[in-house]
Amino acid sequence: MFMKNMTLVATSLISGLCGTASAQELRPDAVNRASIASIPSERPSDAPTQPDPAIVHLQVLLDRAGSSPGVIDGYYGENVAKAIAGFEAMQGLPADGKLDPEVIGRLADERPPIQPYVISEGDAKDLVDRIPEDYAEQAKMKHLGYTSVPEKLSERFHMDIDLLKALNSGSAFAVGDTISVAAPGVAKEGTVKLIEARKGAGQVLAFADNGTLLAAYPATIGSKETPSPSGTHKVKGVARMPTYTYNPEVNYQQGDNTEVLTLPSGPNGPVGTVWIDLSKPTYGIHGTPEPSRVDKDPSHGCIRLANWDAEELAAMVKRGIVVEITE
Repeated sequence: MFMKNMTLVATSLISGLCGTASAQELRPDAVNRASIASIPSERPSDAPTQPDPAIVHLQVLLDRAGSSPGVIDGYYGENVAKAIAGFEAMQGLPADGKLDPEVIGRLADERPPIQPYVISEGDAKDLVDRIPEDYAEQAKMKHLGYTSVPEKLSERFHMDIDLLKALNSGSAFAVGDTISVAAPGVAKEGTVKLIEARKGAGQVLAFADNGTLLAAYPATIGSKETPSPSGTHKVKGVARMPTYTYNPEVNYQQGDNTEVLTLPSGPNGPVGTVWIDLSKPTYGIHGTPEPSRVDKDPSHGCIRLANWDAEELAAMVKRGIVVEITE
């Protein structure tokens, strides 16, 4: 049970290597050629000013391996370090979060991290003009959908929308256009028997029955003001494309809204595309309308993942499995 009990390292914010890279270097071919061996294993002293092609490559490889780096954005931050540690744990290596030669060798994958994609008519459907901040306005809408083709595709390919646009600076993202997108992994499969949500690490770990680590995800787990409830809980069920009931007496105060509101479903809803209900009333593991903010902004007590990570986890859980929320 070593892998279940080991501690995944959550380092302080780590900067990227290529702070000197020019905007012209952020091209699909540059990412595909970039070697992750050029990335330092220790924390660089200079903060990044723009995405690093090698970090994009690394994030795609980690995503494929089942240790999610969150959004693929080209920056070597805490979520990348946690993903490296998660991958090390899966491989039975010391989980120190360092990109050493052993990790680099085991991540090797000949498939290019950036691949072409042709925008379809379906990609341009079911969009909404905007998502208002006020819940009362959201409650009047039929669906809290994506607001643009780039937003929709960035989430499908696990990318930060700014990175998607940077890699396709000349594209209007019109139907029929061929664009460059990340090629992340297919959703992990398996049966999860235990979920650990580690507050200090800002990470959710999914274990199989034999104690091996199936998947690791960066997560926002409560806040100082509204902490997630530590202890042992159980999964009660899974709701996909859930509506959201806002009750200021139970949840929190949003704007000037004092009445109970029912918000429609959609990826831009408060809980994203999936809700994993916990035995602790009003608490769950869920998606988010802002995947780039996972483990950067606090939550109101629940456990927040990127939509694609929450969907992957939801497909591997069943009613009654144990969820341990630890400090």
